[in-house]
Amino acid sequence: MRLRLSSLSKNFSVLDRLAKEQMQKVPEKGLEASPEEVKASRLTPERIRRLRNKLGISQRELGILTGATIGAVLSWEKGKFKPRGEKKAVLVALRKLRKRKVRKMLAEKAGARAKVKGKSPEAKTRRKIPGKRMIQRRN
Repeated sequence: MRLRLSSLSKNFSVLDRLAKEQMQKVPEKGLEASPEEVKASRLTPERIRRLRNKLGISQRELGILTGATIGAVLSWEKGKFKPRGEKKAVLVALRKLRKRKVRKMLAEKAGARAKVKGKSPEAKTRRKIPGKRMIQRRN
C-alpha cells in the first residue's frame, strides 16, 4: 500500500511539473479586441484624449502601449490621422482596462526594455553636465 501511494505521489509531482512548464509556454493574452469591436469602434480625437486622461497616462506611455511613436499619438489626438489596424485594436482593448492594470503593463514593458539594454529599471543614469570638466587628481 505504501509503495503504491509513493509511486502515485511521484507520478503526481511529475505531472504537476509538466503542467507548470506548459503554462509558462502559453503566452499571456495582452491587449486584444475582437474584429467586430474594432470595426464598430469610433475613435475620435476627443475620445482618444479622454481615454488617455482616464487611464492617467502620458502620450509617450500611450505610444509605448500601442507600439506607436509620440508623434503618431499626437496626430491622433489632433485629428490629423486615425489609428488603424493593430494600433486601433490596442486602443479598443485599452478602453476595457483600469488604471492599475495599465500601470502594471507599463512597468512590465519598462522592465523588458531595461533587460534588453542591460540595465535595471531602477538604475539611475549619471549624465554629464555640459560645460563642466572632470577634474582628475594626480598622485
